[in-house]
Amino acid sequence: MTTPVDVEAAVIEAARPADALDIVKLRYLCYQEEAARYEDYTIAPLTQTVESMSAEIGSMTVLVARLGGTVVGSVRAQATGSTCHLGRLVVHPRCRRRGLGARLVLAIAERFPHVARIELFAGGRSTDNLRLYAALGFREVRRERVSDLLEMVYLQKVVRSA
Repeated sequence: MTTPVDVEAAVIEAARPADALDIVKLRYLCYQEEAARYEDYTIAPLTQTVESMSAEIGSMTVLVARLGGTVVGSVRAQATGSTCHLGRLVVHPRCRRRGLGARLVLAIAERFPHVARIELFAGGRSTDNLRLYAALGFREVRRERVSDLLEMVYLQKVVRSA
């Protein structure tokens, strides 16, 4: 049996360029379930290079959760006008269902105090993700059928009046 991980001790901070490899590895690990669920191993989180992750860190707000010196969670976001687009939330499998994903989403929201809404998307079969987002106040705004196996669910949370 694995010892429970104390995610309360995790520190959430801005990603550094030196974190690119760790984030790519964590995303690769975490998105295996999604790839299997939708039978698509070509999704962007599984094919991202360290170089493109470094560019992402330089052009977006990318946060990491560190436990000791280890990256155990990550999320990215970028604002366009009054909307914050949040994506690629990942939490190491040993740290899931302990509030770390919620902490990462809330930490991103704090970085964008000027936006009126936060938007994101998830696959329709990704029930754990959809449950987390609903618990954080996100509401479904539309669905889009991408393939026989994939329906994207677009969610939004209004954080202040426009």
